[in-house]
Amino acid sequence: MNIALPSYRHVDEMRPWSDREHRLECVAVTPEAPDVMTFTFRPDRPGHWFRYQPGQFVTLEIPVGPEPVMRTYTLSSSPSRPYTVAVTVKAQKDSIGTRWMFDHLKPGMQLKAIGPLGDFSYARHPGSKYLFVSAGSGITPMVSMTRDLSDRQPDSDIAFLHCARSPDDIIFRWELEAKAREMPKFTLGFIIEQLTHGQLWSGLKGRIDKAKIALLAPDFLDRTVFCCGPEPFMATVRESLASAGFDMANYHEETFQPAKPQPPVVVADHGGEAKATRVAFAMSGKEGFCEPGHTILQAARASGVRIGAACESGLCGTCKVMKLSGEVEMDHNGGILDDEIDEGYILACCSRPKGDVEIEA
Repeated sequence: MNIALPSYRHVDEMRPWSDREHRLECVAVTPEAPDVMTFTFRPDRPGHWFRYQPGQFVTLEIPVGPEPVMRTYTLSSSPSRPYTVAVTVKAQKDSIGTRWMFDHLKPGMQLKAIGPLGDFSYARHPGSKYLFVSAGSGITPMVSMTRDLSDRQPDSDIAFLHCARSPDDIIFRWELEAKAREMPKFTLGFIIEQLTHGQLWSGLKGRIDKAKIALLAPDFLDRTVFCCGPEPFMATVRESLASAGFDMANYHEETFQPAKPQPPVVVADHGGEAKATRVAFAMSGKEGFCEPGHTILQAARASGVRIGAACESGLCGTCKVMKLSGEVEMDHNGGILDDEIDEGYILACCSRPKGDVEIEA
């Protein structure tokens, strides 16, 4: 029996994966820690490689039921190894999309993906030396950047500080400890909150504070800092650095918790009653109205038109649609590029019509 094997290609013989929306095929599922899994994907079409910046994220469309849900995950893989991408995700008690992935996503299955996007990367904010500070699954962009620097510049000066609930909850522990042995200027420190009976631990315990940061990285004032984790954790890191006189222009953070949908904007009364504007949805063949202060996304939902959305705060780029005519006011948070805006794209979640509008949805 003859089996067709894929032909070997150098990366310069392949095409970069530059689609705004594409499908990924799962090729591996790897347990990392309690309720933490890494899902590795390849392009669903041969002859492509992945181009992105370490620390960026993708949005996956997860088929949990009649209506799929959109969930945004940081890529834990490195663009220096461009043939696959991976997300490392933790299932919380109330997880819907992530829990579906844990229970159902297997090698050979495909998911729709949007991205990559994001500004949280040393490629966007380079420094001479770095301090990576993370907690829980906030470690994923730090690991992506560490893997990339390890491949590209193995003599990079990195202080890596990670906080976890217990030693068993430290994601990528063994890989990071190997990096500390292999990279001459890589310093690693873990802080854990609690020990269970019988667990041995000789490292730091408790919660992060200025003293623990200084213990790991005495020269932290001279480093470029990247921080990711729950908001209370990041607030503590910000306050610790600021109180020590750190230049906060060299501080960058990323939250992995979706923001709440924006409320309608109050429209000022200029002597006349504000009126709803007409919104035409070209692909659906429907028309609706957008109330004053509401967004295109809200108008679409009211008209029964589905536009995928995850963060609903102008960050993830999931709700990107083409505006065919009309004018909008768009207040985004980095989820769309300037050249995409020039082409006519908008983010439905943070775009409010100035008059009648037609969009491709």
